[in-house]
Amino acid sequence: MKTRTIGSSVVPAIGLGCMNLSHAYGHPPTPELATQLLHKAFELGVRHFDTAALYGFGANETLVGEALKPYRAEIHLASKCGMTGVDGKRVIDGRPETLIRTLDAALDRLQTDHIDLYYLHRWDKSVPIEESVGALQRMVAAGKIGAIGLSEVGAETLRRAHGVHPIAAVQTEYSLWTRNAEIAVLEACRELNATFVAFSPVARGFLAGGVSSPQALVEKDIRRTMPRFQEPHFTANSVWLGQFAQLAAEAGCTMAQLSLAWLLHQGEHILPIPGTTSIAHLQENFAVVELEVSEAILAKASALINQASVSGARYPAATQTEIDTEEF
Repeated sequence: MKTRTIGSSVVPAIGLGCMNLSHAYGHPPTPELATQLLHKAFELGVRHFDTAALYGFGANETLVGEALKPYRAEIHLASKCGMTGVDGKRVIDGRPETLIRTLDAALDRLQTDHIDLYYLHRWDKSVPIEESVGALQRMVAAGKIGAIGLSEVGAETLRRAHGVHPIAAVQTEYSLWTRNAEIAVLEACRELNATFVAFSPVARGFLAGGVSSPQALVEKDIRRTMPRFQEPHFTANSVWLGQFAQLAAEAGCTMAQLSLAWLLHQGEHILPIPGTTSIAHLQENFAVVELEVSEAILAKASALINQASVSGARYPAATQTEIDTEEF
């Protein structure tokens, strides 16, 4: 089984992003079905579980905390602060007092006395990164968190933060169709011995063949606001999707599995965290820890899908201003 080191833990090389059990992609499953999926994930061997205060405005942490409480000592639990729901709206706030308050609420919801990895979900650019990380450093000293992570930051910001306290992980979107991390952050993580946690590793379902058309996305699905899921970009990207399906068939795996296998091949410090509401897809994704795909097929996939062949920005313009990652 392929594994990854994150913080002081060794975990299977595929984790679980828990966001869409409560948030973001239209209608989430019932808490009962979501709990069944989390239990199945543990049964399969998943040990790295990723949530955040933002997801469902606290509901996801509550769900994860209740469902995984029996397994708490056996899992690596990650959550995030710095972006939360306030009066029904998403707010980025990196002030130390806010981060500490968010952490204390998260510990209650997660029914634990510590979180193994705690991320700054977004860098609040009105607050020096050193101040936000300094607050989290104090929480490490207090035993409330085991390690500090950052999300959607560039290499320069990562290095500044690392100067305050070692950064155990950086979480950013990374997949065949989002390659920004290759500009600088992947290498910076390698140099600093930080794990790179890849969210949306199958392109929010697109690389799994899971989005038939923009019209198929239900109301309140956040993909409806993303340029790649709007025309003319959706049709342009669908042109090469058929070729990708053929590559997966040649490899004897699914499109999602080929996407994840490609990611794992990019570095031993890369940990993908696909999310799903389907137990069948959960099983399919986790099976990649035992999957071998030839380098020739992985190279073809990389040449087919990259920043030159993908049409459209990954975020709408307003959201783009909130992140710190390098752009092509």
